[in-house]
Amino acid sequence: MSDFLNTINGIVWGPVTIALLVGTGIFITILLRAVQVRWFSYGWKLISGKFDDPEDEGEITHFQALSAALSATIGTGNIAGVGTAVALGGPGAIFWMWVTAFFGMALKYAECLLAVKFRVVHEDGTISAGPMYYLEHGLGQKWLGVLFAFFAVMASFGIGNMVQANSVAEPLLTHFGIPKLITGIIIGLLVFAVIVGGIKRIGQVASRLVPFMAAFYILGALLVIFKNYECIPAAFSLIFHDAFTGTAATGGFAGAAVAQAIRFGVARGVFSNEAGLGSAPIAHGAAQTSEPVREGLVAMLGPFIDTLVICTMTGLVIIMSGAYVEGLTGADLTARAFQIGLPGQGGYIVALGIIVFAFSTAISWSYYGDRSVEYLFGSGLIMPYRILYCFLLPVGATVELSLVWTISDIFNALMAWPNLIGLLCLSGVVIKSTKEYFSDPVRVFPKKLI
Repeated sequence: MSDFLNTINGIVWGPVTIALLVGTGIFITILLRAVQVRWFSYGWKLISGKFDDPEDEGEITHFQALSAALSATIGTGNIAGVGTAVALGGPGAIFWMWVTAFFGMALKYAECLLAVKFRVVHEDGTISAGPMYYLEHGLGQKWLGVLFAFFAVMASFGIGNMVQANSVAEPLLTHFGIPKLITGIIIGLLVFAVIVGGIKRIGQVASRLVPFMAAFYILGALLVIFKNYECIPAAFSLIFHDAFTGTAATGGFAGAAVAQAIRFGVARGVFSNEAGLGSAPIAHGAAQTSEPVREGLVAMLGPFIDTLVICTMTGLVIIMSGAYVEGLTGADLTARAFQIGLPGQGGYIVALGIIVFAFSTAISWSYYGDRSVEYLFGSGLIMPYRILYCFLLPVGATVELSLVWTISDIFNALMAWPNLIGLLCLSGVVIKSTKEYFSDPVRVFPKKLI
C-alpha cells in the first residue's frame, strides 16, 4: 500500500501538475500585465482597510483574511519544506522557489478575486466562498466544485490536522520531555476553543499570532545571517549558479542536476505558499469588501511573505551554515543549520517556530474543511466535523505519519486540478473585473489615506 501510494503521489505531483501550476501562473501574469509588480505597493495600502466601506458584506477585515490564509501556509513547508528542497535539489532549488512564488502571486490574485465575486452570503451574514462556488456559479460545473470540496475535506484531516499535531508533539518531546498524547490533547482543546467561533474568531487569533510568529522566526534567521554577513554574497551566488548548472556532490550531499533543482524548488514552493491549490480563497472570500479586485491584491501578498521572505530566510541559513552537505533533510536539516549558526539557541528557534506554525495551520485548515463540508452536506454537519477534526489531533500527535503525509500530499495535489481548470476557464472574468476596477479612479482611491 505504501509503495502504491508513493507511486500515485509521484504522479499527481509530477511534471504535469507542476507545469500546470506554474504555467497557469505565467499565463495569468501575462494576461494581467504583471499585476503582482504594477500594483504591489497598492496591495499593501489595502491591508489597512481604509479604502473599504464598513457596511460592506463580509465577516473579517483584509488583514484578518490575509492572516488567516498565511497562518495556513506559514508552517512546516517553511522549515521542513525548504530543508527538503535544498537537500534534494541543492542551493539552486531556492531560486526556483522564488520563480514559483512570483507567478504564484498572480494565481493567488485570480483565485481570491473569483472567491469574492462568486461567494454566497447567507441571511445571518455568514459567508461561504472558495473554488467550489466559482466552479459552480461562475463556470457552471458543480461536479468540479464537489470534487474540489471532497479533496479539501480529506486534505484538512491530513496536512491541516494530523501532520501538524505530530509536528508540534515531536519537538516538545525532544526539547521539553512532554509526552505526545498530552501535547495532542492540549492542541485539540486549544484548536476547538478557537474554531468553534468560526472565521471571525479564527481571523482575530490569526491576526495576532501570524505577525508574532513570522517576526520571531525571521528575527532568529536574521541573527544567523548577520552573524555571518560576509557569507551573504557567496550564498546568493551559489543559489543563482546552481539553479542553472546543478550542484556537485560534496560531503554527505549526493549532488543535484538542474532538473532536480527545478523539480524540488517548484514543488516545495507550491507546497509552502499553496498558490493555485484553492485553499486560500476560502479564507479570503470572507473578507469585508465589495470589491473582488481589492481582495485579490491583498491575497497576492501571501506568496511574497511566505516564500520570498520566510522561505528565503530559511534557505540562506541552511546554505550559509553549510549544513546541507551533512546528509540531513527536512526539519532536521533546518534545525542543524540554526544550531550551527546559533549554538545552543538555534535548535529552540526551529522547535518553537514549528510549534507555533503548526498550531496556526491547524486552525485555518479547519475552516477550509468546514466550508467544504457545508458545501457538500449542508450546515448541519459543520459542528460534527469540527469535533472530529479536534479529536484527530491527539491521534495525529501519537502515531507514525509517513503514510498520512503521502495521502495528504495526494489530496493536496488533487485540489489543484479542478481549481486550475476554473482559473483558466474564468480568466476572462478576472481580466474584465481587473480592467473595470482600475479604469475607475474613484474605485481605486475612494478616499485619501489618513
